[in-house]
Amino acid sequence: MPKFVAAVVQMSSGIDVSKNIDAMDRLVREAAGQGATYIQTPEMTGLVQQDRDAFFQSVRDEDNDPLVQAAGALSQELSITLHIGSTPILVGEKKAANRAFLFGANGRCRARYDKIHMFDVDLDNGESWRESTVYRPGEKGVMVNVEGAHVGLAICYDCRFPELHTEYARQGVEVLTGPSCFTRQTGQAHWHILLRSRAIETGAYMIAAAQGGDLEDGRSTYGHSVIINPWGEVIAEVTGESAGVALAEIETEQVAAARAKIPNLVNNRPFVIESIDDVAERAA
Repeated sequence: MPKFVAAVVQMSSGIDVSKNIDAMDRLVREAAGQGATYIQTPEMTGLVQQDRDAFFQSVRDEDNDPLVQAAGALSQELSITLHIGSTPILVGEKKAANRAFLFGANGRCRARYDKIHMFDVDLDNGESWRESTVYRPGEKGVMVNVEGAHVGLAICYDCRFPELHTEYARQGVEVLTGPSCFTRQTGQAHWHILLRSRAIETGAYMIAAAQGGDLEDGRSTYGHSVIINPWGEVIAEVTGESAGVALAEIETEQVAAARAKIPNLVNNRPFVIESIDDVAERAA
């Protein structure tokens, strides 16, 4: 059964793309030096910028994006699979895609995924986010083979939609991904619970690199990049919010073992919801 060493890279990306590329390069090299052959960076690796005008001054289309170019070259130099959790890519007039890239050891992009679910929320502490005003949502899930394992791509807020991950598992995915820029408030409440739940209910690994700390554009992020096994156990973590890396071995035989113990994917049955109208019931 396939085995490989995976790493999560925790960053504190800011408003300067070149500085973010330098930080990515340093941390990816650190992870590769420790033996990782699949390395994942966080959501918004290349740019975290709340100011909309400044954001669109920095964002480029895919062919001209400097982080995409740097990541391809780095993956080839280190002979690794480099999964850029996401970076903003210009796709139209004042519209970007929150796009993940997975580069093979030859430096070529093997897969792209655009974040499907937009984080449009109002939080208790006055934080308000409207990703849909800037980003064009994706419309399809993407699975790709990495060193013999089937990997399903997702980004951040996608982790709150279990149906995406369950469908990945039904399609044979053994490794789920959740690169994120989770806010500190939501991360403290839900980060580990959500990611462990997605792993448990699918019997799959979950690999989730994250942004951490108080970022340059003013947002506060939770960090705690993790790798979780198919039984829902955290097997590697960058504890806290500081930049760093964490590694763990991925063994797909553990996926088969977990799914054999709890065969919920096989036992699932179709059903309908019956709605009982209280008013009609009383009238009868």
